[in-house]
Amino acid sequence: MASLKELKGRIVSVKSTQKITKAKKMVAAAKLRKAQAAAEAARPYAERLEGVVASLASKVGASDSAPKLLAGTGKSDTHLLVVLNSDRGLAGAFNSNIVKAARDKALELQAQGKKVLFYLVGRKGRPVIARLFPGQIIEQYETTGIRDIGFEQASEISAKLMELYEAGAFDVAHLFYSKFRSALLQIATGQQMIPVPPPEGAAPGSGSGASVEYEPDEEAILADLLPRNVTIQIFKGLLENAASEQGASMTAMDNATRNAGELINKLTIVYNRTRQAAITTELIEIIAGAEAL
Repeated sequence: MASLKELKGRIVSVKSTQKITKAKKMVAAAKLRKAQAAAEAARPYAERLEGVVASLASKVGASDSAPKLLAGTGKSDTHLLVVLNSDRGLAGAFNSNIVKAARDKALELQAQGKKVLFYLVGRKGRPVIARLFPGQIIEQYETTGIRDIGFEQASEISAKLMELYEAGAFDVAHLFYSKFRSALLQIATGQQMIPVPPPEGAAPGSGSGASVEYEPDEEAILADLLPRNVTIQIFKGLLENAASEQGASMTAMDNATRNAGELINKLTIVYNRTRQAAITTELIEIIAGAEAL
């Protein structure tokens, strides 16, 4: 059985940890409000733009005049998985759930005979992906030191993806991030970014049949709209990730604080019983000594 000194030291140590987890929970809660507001504000624009581009994809299809970002390369041999993670831990299963979703997709594609490559943002998912898929990480975007990751970073990531796509490094790109629902629920999500997938149930080349006039012209609009859509989808993913990370961190720190409280109570009970037993033993020894006299 542990001594009174050891038990007291353990109680002090757990109380110290509890203070840290409680403080981290409060910090995460404060950051969550800002991150959640940013993610929710970006959703309508990103979803509407995605819908417009997807509608164009179903209308234009794979015609000779269609931009490469819309029509694709004509094959789907090489898939690039863009995985958005954070640089920090203490957020429960936030990072591991995103990595698991990307891993499952990669294994599914490899089973189909496809080549899979990775573009990693953030450092938390790197060790696992590097171990499971050695030599398949072609790019790593560093976010260390960036306090609030945002549109500037999304633009840089998008520009690099465009460069890789034009160079023929991949045929299809998928984005993986965590969609924020609440502090208790974050959903690891994967979506195809390049080429733009048509709406579900829509046949290539189908459309509303409405007569549409483009100004200045269709090619100029698509040349600007398609890269912008990639940037916006990445930006949305980064914002969703930021909110999800803070929500997961707040929940994890709340659980850790409550677990620490329960452990302190258990240790206190053991400490009091041990102390009482020690006092009783001491009294018995004193009484026995007195009787011997």
